[in-house]
Amino acid sequence: MTIKLSRRTLMVVAAASLALPAMAADKVTLRMSTPASETDQRSIALAEVFAPAVADFATYEPHYNGSLIAQGSELETIASGDLEMSITSAQELGQFFPEFTIFATGYVHQNAAHQVAVFNDPLMDSFKQKVEDELGVKLLAVMYLGQRHVNLRQSKSELTVSTPSDLAGVNLRMPGTDAWQFLGKALGANPTPMAFTEVYTALQTGSVDGQDNPLPTVVDAKFYEVTSQIALTSHLVDLNYVAFSKAVWDGLSADQQATVQAAAEAAAESGRQKQLEKEANLVSFLTEQGLDVYEPDLTAFRDHVQAQYAGSELAASWPDGVLEKINALGN
Repeated sequence: MTIKLSRRTLMVVAAASLALPAMAADKVTLRMSTPASETDQRSIALAEVFAPAVADFATYEPHYNGSLIAQGSELETIASGDLEMSITSAQELGQFFPEFTIFATGYVHQNAAHQVAVFNDPLMDSFKQKVEDELGVKLLAVMYLGQRHVNLRQSKSELTVSTPSDLAGVNLRMPGTDAWQFLGKALGANPTPMAFTEVYTALQTGSVDGQDNPLPTVVDAKFYEVTSQIALTSHLVDLNYVAFSKAVWDGLSADQQATVQAAAEAAAESGRQKQLEKEANLVSFLTEQGLDVYEPDLTAFRDHVQAQYAGSELAASWPDGVLEKINALGN
């Protein structure tokens, strides 16, 4: 299925490349489709750092809250020539290239710095090249989304999460890809696929018991208004990649390409530092909002989650030796 889709999208990208207009005089319009809100640190960084850096030859046009392209469809839309930019997850890329699920595995990335080291290491070269060659998407930089935790409607007195067994029967919203759903099961929960834009209402009405996201996202999306606790599971040091149309990239001059690359990296670094600072200050804010915020047995969670991946179909798709290289880049 992946090969068939990749061939189709590759042919479409090739056609889009041939049809791409000259860019010498006119500015390129770079439409960014993201499910994130305008106040998300990734959105702010791209608008305040990336956009001004490329303004001489490109107009950055962001579309927030999945208002332009539905979440999960951005990569195919870039490949078809109908979108220039998005932020994409390893889980979404794993739908096309199963080996990318290694970067979406629980407790693999250690922290934000480790993410950058992995992305910039030669071990990523073959991953990036495959996305370019088969999907027509160029991965420019890695953005730090934060450490994901379990955020529930139930109060701590109703449900205290100490080990994965405590999440049995909990309907935990997770994005709909196989990698996300696997992670939800590995945590011990009943993963429920749902678009990000639907989560607030689902929590409010009780359609789901909880969701998992970094603390800044919990605050930014106001999930704290409709939940009662956060178990600091730190199960995923989450990331997004800045995804850019390879057809548009190939139409830029070498100097413009260098500017786009540097701008994406600068935006990623700006967002990363602000996100880290925000994370550090949010526990007290969430506590003030009435939420119980506490740390469960992380060793129990880590051991259980990693055991679920060992020998799984997802792990079978990982290239030999890559996990060891990722670990070696950590502390």
